[in-house]
Formats: sequence, structure tokens, C-alpha cells
Amino acid sequence: MDIDLNALRQIERDYDIPVSELVEIIEASIVAAFLKSTRTNDPARAEFDPKTGKVSIYLPDTEERDEKGRLLSELPDGTKIPEKDVTPANFGRVAANAAKQVIVNRIKGISDENTYGVFSAKLGDLVTGEIQQGPRAHMVYVKIGDAEALMPPEEQVPGEEYTHGKRMRFIVTKVDKGGRGQVHINVSRTHQTLIRKLFELEVPEVANGQVEIVQVAREAGQRSKIAVRTKIAGLNAKGACIGELGQRVRAVSAELNEEKIDIVDYSDDIATFVANALSPAKVSAAFIVNEKPVPGAAKEEEAWPKVRVLVPEYQLSLAIGKEGQNSRLAARLARAKIDIMADEVEEE
Repeated sequence: MDIDLNALRQIERDYDIPVSELVEIIEASIVAAFLKSTRTNDPARAEFDPKTGKVSIYLPDTEERDEKGRLLSELPDGTKIPEKDVTPANFGRVAANAAKQVIVNRIKGISDENTYGVFSAKLGDLVTGEIQQGPRAHMVYVKIGDAEALMPPEEQVPGEEYTHGKRMRFIVTKVDKGGRGQVHINVSRTHQTLIRKLFELEVPEVANGQVEIVQVAREAGQRSKIAVRTKIAGLNAKGACIGELGQRVRAVSAELNEEKIDIVDYSDDIATFVANALSPAKVSAAFIVNEKPVPGAAKEEEAWPKVRVLVPEYQLSLAIGKEGQNSRLAARLARAKIDIMADEVEEE
């Protein structure tokens, strides 16, 4: 059989695979195909002619066999037995298919390696992808460049629509290899990092480090709270994130399917931070009831300090929020257990 030398050189240019490597895998595949077709295990050898592209198969020119029934390749004194050309006349199509398959597999292997390298570097980063149809209804398939990622149910936002062809932004949460070297990529729309990365896109002061997003608390698809601060004198961290007429925060909210976002000022003083975190409610007073961690706490939340917050009675429902959402997010943002009371009760 003959190999198209121009095709090998084109593969070398396109995929950076040396022709010498291609020749080696082609020769190995042709030997394997030959042994399979002849149902033997003899020491066959394929040889590629780099000038003509012709591939020939050789076997030792002898009838002597070893104890396993294989043709001897050398004499007892170590002398190598001459070989003869045994290339079957009708072997071209079988050999061509074998060569094609190993080249395809090698190219796919290189592609998988490149994909793994690219997306390993993007772990935790923002990517843009296009929703695709897939065989498993509970999974969302996302095309990101030439790669395909999966978004499992737990990474999907409740109520968010993932229609075919829709372009969205995601966070890369997992990159690993399967048993055959296949690359598995997972992405998320619920991850808190998505909020951070979207603000980096919309707010130059966040991107260049002048404004820091210290904490994020999120209930994906409904509401998020972020705490921000800056060390730059005269710079309003919260105002920078909100933008003129709310333009910047609205852009982030639009990307998140109109998810509500509260931006609050971070404070090292836990009571002040809790009061800020309960925005949009107005807090009359906040003070620490118990800041000592609970010994042997089984959960992180059990070790949080307890802060009592006083709000005007008409602000009580706003501070707690619908189904407790506002106070719940504020607690997670400030890492504190919050006890909200109407200030009239405290006065008694």
C-alpha cells in the first residue's frame, strides 16, 4: 500500500505532529492489522519508504518456529534471520483503514490534551458558551469554542431557561480526564464566583483591584448580596459597583436573568457589617451578644458570633425579608448569627 506523503505533511503542519511520529504509528497499526488478518503472532515488521510512500510488510524468511509457534527472527547464535516481503496483494484497503484510524485517534488525543491544558488554566474563570441539545435531559450541554462542557442540575439556576443556541456566561468548576483521555468539563451558573467575575467585567475599579469584593452571599436566581471595600481615598466602593444611574449593577443583574443584587459596605467591625448587610432595611442599632466560638461546633454556622439588631417596627419585615431571605443572606455575608428585634421591644 502507499501513503500520501502530502497528507502526512499537512497533518504535521496542522497538528504539530512530526512526520516521523506519524510513520511510527502507521507502521505499528499496519503490523497489527496484518497479524489480525492472518491470525498469527509472528514477528512482522512494517517499513515505510519516505521517498515513495510505499509501506511493505516483512517476516523472517524461515520455517523455524519457537516453542510458542512464532517464526524465529534470529538463530541460536544471535544471527538475525533475513526477511522477506510478505505484503498481501489485497491488503491495501485494510491497511489504509488501520492507518486512518490511528491517525484520527492521535489527532483526537492531541486535541484532548490541548483542551485539558486550556481549560485547566480556566478553572474558576468566566467563559462564554452556547447552549446545545444533548442526550440527557437533566444535563445542560454547553459548547465553548471547540470543546463541550456539561452543567449538572445542581449548577443550574432554578427557573432559568437553557434553550438551544442561547449564549450565556459560566464559571468553569471542574476539569478532568476520563479513562480514555477524554476531557470532562463542568460549568456552573449558580457559583458565587460568577458574581465576582461579572463585576470584574463591568466595573474597572474591581478589575484593577481598586475595589475589592470581600464577601458574596447568593441564592441563585433570586437574590445576591456582595460586600465591597477600597483603600483608595475618595473612592466610593459601593458607588463604583452601582455605576451611574445603576448602570453597572443592572448589567450584572441582566446577565443573571434579573437576579436582585444588594451592594453593601464591608466593615471589620462585625456589628457594623451586619447592619450594612441587612440593607435595604434601616438599622437603629447593632451589637454583639456573643462573639466567642462555640466549642466543638459541628458546622461553621454554629461558630459564628451572634449579633442583635434593632430596627424600627415598620422596617422589621423588610429586614427579615420574604421567607427570611434578607436576614439569611445577610447572616451568610457577615458570617454571623443575627437576632432581629423591633427597637420598641428592646426599650421595654
